[in-house]
Amino acid sequence: MTEDEKLSLEEWHKKMAVDLFNFTWTLIEKKKRTQEDNDQMISAAHASRYHWSQRVLMGAGKPINLGRGDWQISRVYAVLKRAEPARYHAHRYLDICKEHNIGDWDLAYAYEALARAAAVAGDQKETTKYLKLAKGAGEKIEDKETRKMFFGDLETIPGYKA
Repeated sequence: MTEDEKLSLEEWHKKMAVDLFNFTWTLIEKKKRTQEDNDQMISAAHASRYHWSQRVLMGAGKPINLGRGDWQISRVYAVLKRAEPARYHAHRYLDICKEHNIGDWDLAYAYEALARAAAVAGDQKETTKYLKLAKGAGEKIEDKETRKMFFGDLETIPGYKA
């Protein structure tokens, strides 16, 4: 990095949040993860959310960034078959959506995360409940391509029925 490329603290937090979010996805998508990969995936997801929280505290970030961070953390724990933390972070995402009146695909993905976490826990009643809410919210996603992607993700949840 040259002298001209120095980042402000807020810019640095944003860069770290985005880079760690993207790094976490490379680990989620990795076909064969080691225990070290799993540990890094957990740490990177939490670190990404931390950096978003710092931006919010500085007045630069938005609550939705926190929610999306919680969504990714929930996904990480679901991938690792750890239901309790997956549920916790999915609920945090939904709470943020409700508190800040955030809808569209964010609300749909909050329900998706709750359905996925319930499926990991083996709770069919909760899985069915949240899949129904996710489908309803998903139908309201304005962008056609985003809606299609959402339903593709929803189909990967055990217990999903079109």
